[in-house]
Amino acid sequence: MRKLAILSTNNLEDFFVYDRMLTEPLAELGWEAIEVSWHEKNHQWNQYEAVIVRSTWDYQAHCDDFLNCLNNIDKSSAILLNPLKLIEWNISKRYLQDLEGKGVPIVPTVWIENTLELEHFFAAFGKFSAQELVIKPYISANADFTYRVKKDEVEQRFEAISSDFDKRYAMIQPFIQSVVEEGEYSLFYFDSQYSHAICKQPAQGDFRVQEEHGGELSAIEPSDEMFSLGNKTIAALPHESLYARVDMIRVDGRLVIIEVELIEPSLYFNMDNHSAAFFAKVFAQKYS
Repeated sequence: MRKLAILSTNNLEDFFVYDRMLTEPLAELGWEAIEVSWHEKNHQWNQYEAVIVRSTWDYQAHCDDFLNCLNNIDKSSAILLNPLKLIEWNISKRYLQDLEGKGVPIVPTVWIENTLELEHFFAAFGKFSAQELVIKPYISANADFTYRVKKDEVEQRFEAISSDFDKRYAMIQPFIQSVVEEGEYSLFYFDSQYSHAICKQPAQGDFRVQEEHGGELSAIEPSDEMFSLGNKTIAALPHESLYARVDMIRVDGRLVIIEVELIEPSLYFNMDNHSAAFFAKVFAQKYS
């Protein structure tokens, strides 16, 4: 059996993890998948032919250490997937500006690259004419340090929010009501080939769509508009990807990109009976 590592982390008890659904289809194709935490020190990456980044869901709190780990893997004989250059591009949400520059529509965003000030909130409100905003860091995962703020709450909540951005750049977006009313759509691509799609809807009274926050998932058949935006986004990526999750929502009647997940997205193999086998097949064909 050829060996590959599934890069994970410690303490995933509070998360929904589906990566082990790859074990059997990979084994059928001659690959032994071994789960390894990225926190392991001095791990011998040369023993694997490939390392696939998966549920490294605390990397945002240790970004430099995480990138050092990936650099060590990249310097080994193992193939790092997704590629290091693509991960480095995707790790800061400023990548959305690159996509927008290539004609991919994104959620309207104000980018703050200095100390977060109260006036930034009001400037953002003026640009978007919104009554609610979402504030989140450039580097984040699992909705960490993400806030939904109503216009009349800004002043009273500013001190608490700004303290979380003392050492983080902030991005400010209008809260999009369709997230609650319609949901967020995710299309999954393996080696640029469409696999499956889901709709994620937040729990009552929440705006976060992740399962860990009570979000509900449903399998969907994408519309032509979803396919068009998904394919356009994949074509705009600066490097090839083994896997990609394209997240989109509706703003003023049209679909726009809210995120493109290329590092550690859940690929929701549980939502499509054929997706894990398809992922394994695509991987084995590309790297045999």
